[in-house]
Amino acid sequence: MKRIRINFIVVALGLALLVSGSQAEVLPEKATAPIKELTPLGAEKAGNAEGTIPEWTGGITQPLSGYKLGDHHPDPFANDQPLFTITGKNVDQYSNKLSPGQIAILKKYAGFKMKVYPTRRSAAFPQRIYAAVKVNAGRAKLVDSGNGVKGAIIGIPFPSPQNGQEAIWNHILRYRGDTLQRTSNEAVVSAGGQYYLENKKEALYFIYSHKGMTPERLKNVFLYFKQHFKSPVRRAGQISLTHDTINQVAEGRHSWLYNPGLRRVNRAPFIAYDNPANEARTIDQFDMFNGAIDRYTWELVGKQELYVPYNAYTLHSGDLKYSAIIKPQHIDCDLARYELHRVWKIEAKLKPGSSHVYARRTYYLDEDSWQALIIDHYDGRNQIWRVAEGHVINYYEVPLLWTTLQTNYDLQSRSYGVMGMNNQESEINFRAKLSPADFRPSALRRDAQR
Repeated sequence: MKRIRINFIVVALGLALLVSGSQAEVLPEKATAPIKELTPLGAEKAGNAEGTIPEWTGGITQPLSGYKLGDHHPDPFANDQPLFTITGKNVDQYSNKLSPGQIAILKKYAGFKMKVYPTRRSAAFPQRIYAAVKVNAGRAKLVDSGNGVKGAIIGIPFPSPQNGQEAIWNHILRYRGDTLQRTSNEAVVSAGGQYYLENKKEALYFIYSHKGMTPERLKNVFLYFKQHFKSPVRRAGQISLTHDTINQVAEGRHSWLYNPGLRRVNRAPFIAYDNPANEARTIDQFDMFNGAIDRYTWELVGKQELYVPYNAYTLHSGDLKYSAIIKPQHIDCDLARYELHRVWKIEAKLKPGSSHVYARRTYYLDEDSWQALIIDHYDGRNQIWRVAEGHVINYYEVPLLWTTLQTNYDLQSRSYGVMGMNNQESEINFRAKLSPADFRPSALRRDAQR
C-alpha cells in the first residue's frame, strides 16, 4: 500500500474528511469524492460503497433490557450468523483486508480461523466526551517533538490527525471511564498448551476524563493505575502503582512497587517500554499500547478496511470457564467474532540510537473509538514476531468501547498470551468510589493488608 499524507478540512461541527469511494486500500493523497459527515470522534459516518460497512447511527447508548449493573453484558447481536470463515486455506482470497500479522497466524496454525460476522458499529461514548472532542479539535497541539500534548482534556485530542503521533495519542487518551475497579486474569500458554493464571485486582483513576477537568488543572499526570497480584504464589501480594504523564519529556512515568517479602515500597523505573511483563509481552503492550512514544518515529499511513475482532460478547460471557477459552497455540476461535471495519494504519519505526525489542510496529486503530484492534510487532530482522488482537465490546452501561480480552501471539516461540479475562469474576465496576489518595505510594502498604 502506498504511504500518503492525509489532508483534512473543517466543516459544520468542526470536522470533515476528503475520502475516496473505496476503502479497500489506503486513501489516496488527492481524493475526489464528495465530503462526508464525520462522527463526533472523527470517523466517517457513512458506510462504504459496497454496503459491507454500515452507517454509524450512534452506537449502543443504553443497556439491553434485563441487564443489571454487575452483570456480564448480554450480546445485543446474539442472533447474527457468520458470513464466512477465513482459514489458512483461503487466506489469500481475503489478504487485502488482513494485516500481515493476521495472515501469518492463519498460515502458521492450521486450527486458527476468523469467523466474520455482519459489521455492527456499536461504539458509543457519553455526550460530554463528544462535546470535549469538539473543543479539543480547536486547541489541542503536540509539544516537545510530539512526546506531549497540550490543550486537550476529557476526550481524544485529535479527531482529524495530521500525523502518526497525533493518532497514537488518540489511542493513549481515549475514554475508558473515570474510575474503575476490576479483577482480571492473564495466562501465558506454552507451545504445548500448558499455562497458569495470574489473578490481579486492578484500580484505575482517569484524571484526564473527569467531569469539570481542565488542561490547567490536570498538572500533567493523566492516569493512576494500581495492580495487586493475588496469584500465583510467587507473585501474590505484589502491588505496582503507576502515574502516567501527558508530557513525557517534561516529566516521565512515575512507578512504585510494593514487595511483600520486604514489606517495603520502592520506586520502580523499569515499569515501562520493552521491559518484559511476562514471556508473551512487554510492559508497553498492556492495554494494547501504553506509555511513552519517544523511541519511535510515527507515520500516519492512511485508512483501510480490515477484518478485526469486534463485539466480542461471546468471549466476554460469564458462562465461560477460562479453560474453554485457552487452547494450545491460540484461543478457541469459535468464540471469537470478526467484522469488517475501517481502521487507521500507523507505522512506528525505532529511532536510530534508541533501544526496544521491537524494531517496527504497525498499529490498526478503530476509526469509531481510536482503540487499537490489531498490532503487528517486528523484530530486528524485519520479521513478524508477535501479533496483538484487542477483542472489544461496548460496555453500554457507560457507554464506551474497550477490550474484554487481549491476545498476544508469539509466532517464533509458538506460545501466546491472553489477558483481561474476567468471565469467572465480578464485572468491571465503572462507578468505583476512588480518590487520588488511594493512589499514593503510602497507600500500598495499607492495600497489602486487604
